[in-house]
Parts: sequence; structure tokens; C-alpha cells
Amino acid sequence: MINHAKIALVTGASKGIGAAIAHELAGDGFHLWLNYRSDHQAAESLAEEIRSKGGACTLLPFDVADPAAVSSALEPLLAEQTPFVLVNNAGFARDGILALMSPSDWTDVLSVHLNGFFNVTRLVVARMLKKRQGRIINIVSTSGESGVGGQVNYSAAKAGLIGATRSLAAEVGRRNILVNAVSPGFITTEMTADLPVDQLLPMIPLGRFGKPEEVSGLVGFLCSDRATYITGQVFAVNGGVHI
Repeated sequence: MINHAKIALVTGASKGIGAAIAHELAGDGFHLWLNYRSDHQAAESLAEEIRSKGGACTLLPFDVADPAAVSSALEPLLAEQTPFVLVNNAGFARDGILALMSPSDWTDVLSVHLNGFFNVTRLVVARMLKKRQGRIINIVSTSGESGVGGQVNYSAAKAGLIGATRSLAAEVGRRNILVNAVSPGFITTEMTADLPVDQLLPMIPLGRFGKPEEVSGLVGFLCSDRATYITGQVFAVNGGVHI
């Protein structure tokens, strides 16, 4: 069983898949370091839910794309404790066809996903290397595996995370740090609320959108002592969508 003193840092965790992951890991006995950018109300509510069930949760409001903010928030904590788990979940979509995409729509999406991954992971993995243990889970997307029209920026960002996952796994495996990616398809969250469901369901063999808990369950497994020989992999949770 996982030691209840172990820490899990989850970025972008105030809602949706991130919140489900936070609940999952708290239920597995992890002390949550719960990162979010600006939705204080949702984060506070989630923290109270976790605490009401006997879990421990520390809120960490910062923008993962801001290296100074990341360092200011994490370095004092990392000087005292090292997370066993890091889940890079922070991200957002800003869809549009490439010919009409603004430079900010391109750079903002890549900055949160890729720079955010770098800013947070660089600090955490340095401590994991000293401890010779750790799990890093990157939340990617079917969009980054197969490509989706109107999501060139988002697809590029998620594909970049897939490459980073495999490369980092090769770098740190000898220190017993396991790095994997979980790739959701269409999951019922705020991000998918405005999608044309009737048009999309025929593409999904299971005929429905997934639930956030169906993603978080896999994350929980990858963070457990049942997944000690799994690294450098990408796991699709997409209802059977062909990639």
C-alpha cells in the first residue's frame, strides 16, 4: 500500500479531470499539493471535500506558465519535502483554424502545456532524482496522437508532451522514476460542454463521452505499487476511438 505520508502534486486540479485525479490520489492516501491558477472558489471547495473525507490538501495558486511564480510557490516546499507523484494536468484549448489563429492563441496554449510542464517538472524531478523514486504522469490527449482539425495549437502541445514523456522516462528510469502519459478522448468536463455531441458520438465505439473518474482511475493505478514496471508509455482512455 502507498504510504499515507507521500505527497502528490497535481497541476490544474481545481475542476474537471484534475479534480477527479485529486480525489483519486487523496483516496489512495496521498497528501495533495493542489495547484490551480485563478478559480479560488472551486479550489477551496475541492480542498474541503478532500479534507471532509479525511484527506490532506495544500492549495498552491500559481500559473504554471510563469517560471518565477512556479519557483516562488514550489521551492520553499521542495526544500522540506519531495512529492512522490507529479501529475502535469494544467492545460486549456483555444480552438480555431491555423490560417486565422492569432499569435497569442498559439503561444498561450503551448506555453501552458509545454512551458508549464518544463517549469514544474524541472524543479520536482531534480528532487526525485536525489530520492531515487517518483512517478510523473502527463495528461495528454487523443488530439495529440491523431490530430484534430481546428486544434493545431492544442494538438502540437499535447504531441510535444508525449515526446517529452518518452524522453524523460529514458533519462530517469535508472533512478526508479517512472514517467507515463494518460491520453483522454472526449470526457465530460467544462472543456467539452460546447462540443457537438450528436456529431461526435458516432466516432466513439462505446457511444458516449467518458467520465473524469475513468481517467483518474488509470492515473491512480500508475501511481500505485502495482505499476512498478511501466514507464515511457501512453495510455488512451477514449472509448475505443481509433488513433
